[in-house]
Amino acid sequence: MTTYVTALERAINRAKLPIARKSYGRVSEINAQSISIEGLNSVLGHGDLIGVDGPDGQLIYGEVIGLTAQSATAIMHTDLRHIKTDQKVYPTPERPLFPSKDWIGRVLDHEGKTIDGAYPEEGDIAVNLGALPPPAILRKALGPRLSTGIAALDTFLPLCQGQRVGLFAGSGVGKSTLLGTLAKSSNAEINIIALIGERGREVRHFAEKTLGPEGMAKSIVFAATSDASSAVKLRTARLAMATAEYFRDAGQQVLFLFDSLTRYAEAHRDIALTAGEVPALRAFPPSTFRALAGICERSGPGVDKSGDITAVFSVLVAGSDMEEPVADMVRGILDGHIVLDRDIAERGRFPAINVRQSVSRALPDAATQDENAALQIAREHIMRFEDARNIIQAGLYVAGGDAKLDAAIKYYDGLDNFVSLTNMSSIETSFQNLTQVLDIQPAAKTEGVK
Repeated sequence: MTTYVTALERAINRAKLPIARKSYGRVSEINAQSISIEGLNSVLGHGDLIGVDGPDGQLIYGEVIGLTAQSATAIMHTDLRHIKTDQKVYPTPERPLFPSKDWIGRVLDHEGKTIDGAYPEEGDIAVNLGALPPPAILRKALGPRLSTGIAALDTFLPLCQGQRVGLFAGSGVGKSTLLGTLAKSSNAEINIIALIGERGREVRHFAEKTLGPEGMAKSIVFAATSDASSAVKLRTARLAMATAEYFRDAGQQVLFLFDSLTRYAEAHRDIALTAGEVPALRAFPPSTFRALAGICERSGPGVDKSGDITAVFSVLVAGSDMEEPVADMVRGILDGHIVLDRDIAERGRFPAINVRQSVSRALPDAATQDENAALQIAREHIMRFEDARNIIQAGLYVAGGDAKLDAAIKYYDGLDNFVSLTNMSSIETSFQNLTQVLDIQPAAKTEGVK
């Protein structure tokens, strides 16, 4: 439910007043990344924040992940080097977070703070990090196509307003560059970008180089680096999604870029196993699928007069193994998948999108009859050429042996070059370019199409 606050309440919130330390428990056990707490069982609930007395008088924060009749288990947001048994533990109220336009252009952490520890100017509406998605029956249908400026996505793999797709890629095949290009060139009104488990060096590079001033001008970046605790990674992801929901509810078209869903799943697995869940496939507990579905379902179409959250979730696939647990889990949740191929990247074509393996469930409805006809012809040419690539390169194919393969050979290089195009001015321009590559005349576009 939307929560409105007064100017006085915002001022008190920004003042970060110390918590009342009346109720407290004590640390009874310390493990690798969690602590056991006694004395607060009747006060704490699952997911509540706790604070442990630190050496300098500051609280060391953590989050409750398990409860028994005797004790509570909390996973900490930082390392445990300053925590000792018998230290006092306090229930800590959540600090409400109020996104505003002042967040745009900034890189924020799991508490909504900038890298220098300051809070940007706050808005009037508090967000709920654990919000539920809108009721399914009330959500709008997918909206019109989002113009991305990337030829392959504007034609073969259209991205509609409110659509959720997966970006499946290994390391070093251009995933971050593609996400940055989307952020800069799409016609979405605002970008919310979650960098979960990213290398520290890459966060600054992504903000300053990949996005640059042009991309940052309409983006909010949330970052939890690879060395952050699992609890911090999950909170950062949830804050990013809650911020996207805030701008969606304000009527804006939001592009939500999440990198990566795999690191989010690994962080959830880490916490779930620490809490005592039983591991299953590759140590992922059963609750991981629900956690992935929960974060993905919060994106998508809005209701009534609200905007939409169009989402691209990256999924890391080692060795291009599309059957990895996370990849396998999310394919059924999302509305399509974009596959980046290492072989394509190694021959120097970027973005390294494998058109054959990728699919957008927005088709055929998102395109016109003429556009679908052109896409079908192009896909057939790509399929025939790639199926016969080894024979062709070995010089074993003689021209004239197969008229359809001859056509595929004729058009393949043009199509391969087309898929690499970015900075397209519009969806219409992309399709015009495609029909030119295929030598399709305007009057003949619908020929043979039922």
